[in-house]
Amino acid sequence: MRVFIGLDLPGPLREALVMQQFLLPLQRRVPAEDLHITLVFCEKLRDDAAGALHDALSSLHLPGFDLTLAGLGLFGGNRPHSAWAGVAQSDGLVALQAAVEAAGRRAGLDLPHRRFVPHVTLGRFARPDPATLMRLERGIAAGAGFAAGPWRVDEMVLWHSELTEGGPRYSELARYPFTEARRPPPGSGTLP
Repeated sequence: MRVFIGLDLPGPLREALVMQQFLLPLQRRVPAEDLHITLVFCEKLRDDAAGALHDALSSLHLPGFDLTLAGLGLFGGNRPHSAWAGVAQSDGLVALQAAVEAAGRRAGLDLPHRRFVPHVTLGRFARPDPATLMRLERGIAAGAGFAAGPWRVDEMVLWHSELTEGGPRYSELARYPFTEARRPPPGSGTLP
């Protein structure tokens, strides 16, 4: 089973991203309800590792943090294949991704070693013709100042990804809320 752990997006951010999709000549737009930030992707989750993954993710006790989207870009170099919205630098997001990846490895997932590039995929395309590529590059350049948020990230989601002729289809398997660090206010503790 193909699965990924990621962050869901609030409605207003989805609306802002749909507007950016509209402004770009994308062959296949990611449906608004499928827009997300992937933390870890697992091509083949073995049945015997599913329970261990759930337990590992449930045992993470991480604080929430604020996140902001910033900028647009293309993946694929000279032969771009997808357009994305970027994520502003966030120590909380980097720590979360590292913790989720470590939890996945402890659960027995065979995860590739890749540099984490946080983003929201807006759309995919086959090799664009030169005119479309020029329009696409202009649209990305025009959206360089795109920003949306911030929003509070307070949970992560485990999704199943099924490949279909129309593109991947996602279904939610579980949600894992974060636990905010609870510290008593200064002066409220008991003395030893």
